[in-house]
Amino acid sequence: MSVFTRSRKATVLGAIALAGASALVLAGCSGGTGGEATTPPTESRDLSLKIGTILPQTGSLSFLGPPEEAGVGLAAADVNAYAETSGLTIDDIVWGDSGDTDNKAYATTIQTLISEGVTAAIGAASSGVTKLFLDDAVAAGIITFSPANTSLDFTSWDDNGLYWRTAPSDTLQGEVLGNLVAEDGKENVAVLYLNDSYGTGLNDVFQETFTGAGGTIVAEQSYNTGDTSFDAQISALIASNPDAIVLITFDEIYTIGPALIAAGYPADQLYLVDGNLKNFGSDDKWPADVSMEGAKGTTPAGPLEADAGFQDRLNEWWVADGNTELTDFSYANESYDAVILLALASLAANSTDAADVAAKLQEVSGGSGDGEKCDTYEACADIILAGNVADYDGHSGPITFDENGDPTEATIGIFQYGADNLNTRIG
Repeated sequence: MSVFTRSRKATVLGAIALAGASALVLAGCSGGTGGEATTPPTESRDLSLKIGTILPQTGSLSFLGPPEEAGVGLAAADVNAYAETSGLTIDDIVWGDSGDTDNKAYATTIQTLISEGVTAAIGAASSGVTKLFLDDAVAAGIITFSPANTSLDFTSWDDNGLYWRTAPSDTLQGEVLGNLVAEDGKENVAVLYLNDSYGTGLNDVFQETFTGAGGTIVAEQSYNTGDTSFDAQISALIASNPDAIVLITFDEIYTIGPALIAAGYPADQLYLVDGNLKNFGSDDKWPADVSMEGAKGTTPAGPLEADAGFQDRLNEWWVADGNTELTDFSYANESYDAVILLALASLAANSTDAADVAAKLQEVSGGSGDGEKCDTYEACADIILAGNVADYDGHSGPITFDENGDPTEATIGIFQYGADNLNTRIG
């Protein structure tokens, strides 16, 4: 049992550069521990970094909780495995539930993390949830570092430099999704979206991209958090006779998906997004007789060529921590990288003070433009301890933060469901 026991116009294939450059390929990505030292350390550290999580153990995004927490736990284990050399350890993680905007678990968790004196809170997954506690975290002087927030609103949030995210904004996923649907030859498309900052933002970018490519939106329906009946929206969507339906939802997919298929709509004309792209074939909540074969979806993901053994390492840590094997891995890469970046920033600042750490996050991500490339915690730590600047390229991509705490380089994966109701990456 581990000591960390627990109590988000691009082409549609390949990696995408937000900075407007060509497609990105992250080669030689290591699995974490075991990296070669680049330069013998010449400086010493004696740092104990305390972090907490505010990730969805309950609520409409609870399927994201396990892979995100596994990413956090594995990264902390990798940091601690190198502590004798680096001089930095991560204390026992303060695990907390974000819930969602309906059950409001975040309200208790953020106060717990503040009172525990964490340097950083990892989360939330939902942009709508983060908006409800971010001002409290900023006022308390702690970093909020989300692996999954994609709302455009955070770019200009008054966060005193304390908000960061490894997930790209909805601009990227919306563009990839819009181009994917257009390149699949769909011309008349209907959309059902969650009426919150996530759903409306992603819907807006999707529609702008799709219509810009010559497509037509024939129907647009929305719903609110907490809604349980979608009969009216589904009837309106089908009545518009679309050749594709885009579903921008969270767990409501368990009701909406089977209802659409029961009404005779073909699964291979459905398009999903990061909030609902699940492996239904390994999910007891999904009806066994409802096939999603042929449906496609998009979600932020690591580079296609990234270390194939990373998911094995995640599962090894997760199962050893007393949990059942992971079947979904959404935002695990981004969660892992969030912790590694925090640890590297702490090393670079020689401090665990939140403001000091935040001031070094852009630098260790490569945002300063003059760092030495490295793709493991050990290699990056050695660069920093040798008195140089590290540029971490992680499992989620090169990252490279801008001054707003947004990654400027990230990837969106394209997935398709097979006859087993499991999704496989195709781009």
